[in-house]
Order: sequence, then C-alpha cells, then structure tokens
Amino acid sequence: MSSTDCIVVTGGAGFIGSNLVRAALASLPGRLVLVDALTYAGSLLNLAGVLDDPRVTFIEANIADRDAMARVFAEHRPRAVANLAAETHVDRSIDGPAAFVQTNIIGTFVLLEAAHTYLRTLGDADRRAFRFLHISTDEVYGSLGPDGAFSEETPYAPNSPYSASKASAD
Repeated sequence: MSSTDCIVVTGGAGFIGSNLVRAALASLPGRLVLVDALTYAGSLLNLAGVLDDPRVTFIEANIADRDAMARVFAEHRPRAVANLAAETHVDRSIDGPAAFVQTNIIGTFVLLEAAHTYLRTLGDADRRAFRFLHISTDEVYGSLGPDGAFSEETPYAPNSPYSASKASAD
C-alpha cells in the first residue's frame, strides 16, 4: 500500500485517542495503525468495536522503544502521525516524574527520530505531504485563573513535572 493510505495514532487506546480513532474511521477512507503501551491510561475496552474494522491495526508498544517505532514506520509507511501518547495527570507527575520524562520527552524524541529516518525513504511529493501532529496540553501555559483564555501568544509557564514534560516535548 502507498503511504497515502495510512495514519499512525499513538496513544490510540486512551480516552482522547480512541475518540479520535472513531472520528477518523467515520471520515477517512484509509488505514489506521494504533500504537499504545496499554498502561493505566489506555485500554482495549476503549476500542470496543474499532478493532473489528479491517482498516485498523493495533500494536502494543511504547513510543520510547526505538526498534518498535522503526518497525511501525517501515511496515506501515504512514502519511501522517498523530502523537497522543503521554503520561498524564499532575498529581501522578509529582509522585513519580521519571515516567513523564521517559514517555513525554524521550518517547516523543524517539518518535520524531523514527519519523525523520522514515522521511528520508520517501520521494519528494510524499515527504512534503507527510504530517506529524503532536498533541499537547493547556497545562504548558500554567494556571489560567477564573477569567481569560490562553492563546498562541501566551508564554509557557509549566508548573508541574507533567506540564514541564509536555512543554519540553513541544
């Protein structure tokens, strides 16, 4: 299959990822490759019915696993990646920040390196068309307070290991 037929969704078994997958299946004709480590935040129960769709391939893997990510790109040749894989929750990050550094920073870096390596195998048109969408969090902007809104001009002001790890990945 050509690279125009496939989108990789990391964190596809999480709450947001599984809802993105359902929306994509309803509106896009191509294949979806879902990558998830199935930690506390991801569950195959979130993908009930989705995994029966012949356009869906599920791969249990961590985005920080270089070999696994290289295989995903080599075997599925995606036209895009939506990176929703992340360690989440401020309280969890305070209790154990190492997992947040590993997944949110190192994992995103490994995924970007795998994408960069893969891009070198594509022709000019496919390389220009390829997209890498990294999903972040409003937590990178700090606390909003009772009024106002964040914008693209709002300076980063992370105030937890979670938000700092997401800001680093951004």
